[in-house]
Amino acid sequence: MKIFLIGLPGSGKTTTGKALAKAMKLPFVDLDVEIEKLERMPVREIFSMKTEEYYRIVESKVVKQWCDQPGDYVISTGGGAPCFFDNMDRINQSGISIFLDVSTREIANRMMKSNLAQRPLLAGAPMDEVKDRIEFLRSHRLPFYSQAAITISADHIRIDSIIEQIKLRKESQE
Repeated sequence: MKIFLIGLPGSGKTTTGKALAKAMKLPFVDLDVEIEKLERMPVREIFSMKTEEYYRIVESKVVKQWCDQPGDYVISTGGGAPCFFDNMDRINQSGISIFLDVSTREIANRMMKSNLAQRPLLAGAPMDEVKDRIEFLRSHRLPFYSQAAITISADHIRIDSIIEQIKLRKESQE
C-alpha cells in the first residue's frame, strides 16, 4: 500500500511519515529529498535560482515516478504537491492520501521555532506575518487537500490513530 501524507508546510508530514513508516514496517520517502537528489540542490535554491514554476514541473514528474513505482511505502509530499497539475488525482489513484489538518495557529507556532529560510514560501517573512501567510496558503490549498481519502484533524497527531483510519479505509474498499 502506498500512503501519501499531504498538508501545509509545518503540519508534520515528514515527522509523522517517518513514525508511520516505522510502525507499519514500510520504507519512508520524502518527496522534497527526492527532488533535491534529482536537482542536486536544496528546494529553497531551486525556488530562488530556477523559479517556483520550474520546481512545480519537476515536483510533478517526481510525484508521477513515485506513483508509478511498484511496492509499498509512506511518502511525505511537499505542501504544494497536491495543488498543481494532476498530482492529487494521481496520488488518489495510486494509494491512500492522508491530509494532516493542523491548525494555522499551531503551524505558526512551529514555524517560529524553526528556520524559516528553509521554507521557500515563508522565507523572508517577518514573524508577525507568518500566520497570515499560512492562512493564505491554507485557503488556496484546502480544495485540493479536502480530496484526501482520510483527514486527520489534530494539532498533535497520534500514529496509532492514523493506522486505525488506514485499516478502516482498506476494509471499506474490500
